[in-house]
Amino acid sequence: MDLARRHGLSTQAVRNYEEAGILPTAERTSSGYRVYTPLHERALAAFLALVPGHGHATATAVMQAVSRDAVDEAFQLVDESHARLLHDRRTLRAVEDALRGLTAESAGADAAGFRPMFIGPLAEELGVRPATLRKWEAAGLVRPRRDPVTGYRVYEPSDVRDAHLVHQLRRGGYLLERIAPLITQVRTAGGLEPLEGALRDWRGRLSDRGRAMLRGAAALDAYLVELG
Repeated sequence: MDLARRHGLSTQAVRNYEEAGILPTAERTSSGYRVYTPLHERALAAFLALVPGHGHATATAVMQAVSRDAVDEAFQLVDESHARLLHDRRTLRAVEDALRGLTAESAGADAAGFRPMFIGPLAEELGVRPATLRKWEAAGLVRPRRDPVTGYRVYEPSDVRDAHLVHQLRRGGYLLERIAPLITQVRTAGGLEPLEGALRDWRGRLSDRGRAMLRGAAALDAYLVELG
């Protein structure tokens, strides 16, 4: 069976998969040629189906575990990959919730007219201590300017927006280092609307990943049935 041609791979790639333990060890002819069977076809199909949803490293580890007859270990690897997807979905949901709340707050602020804020009133509005805002500033999450006369921190509308977003995400249990990339994206986009488009794309990628995992599960199950 010509596995390489059937899957659009090089012959060396198939050999590498066998040597890595992704495929079962093939028997050899008297002249040393590898003999691939329908079982190898199932194994290769399972591996290639697992990669889009789980990534190359996890797909490799799953197939290696199956080759060692450690099926429970393979299932655990799949479970952990699904858990990461669930974590990513929850992160997305938290960001979307934060943006919805922030958009509503921004609309209210726009209607009332906005004036720059000092650290005390902003901390009171958020329900945090001024020291918390200073900690966020040290982490680069908010960047208030300093009044040239008094030296007080002055929070402009974009600073207040960032502080509210950080506050919402912190309430969701997210660490500062995980919030920083999001704040950077908001600043780069110049506001929340472009970020909403990015979140739609993110949601789409998660859905694609989930469906790919389903296809991978079906192919892996077919291989396990073939193994018996």
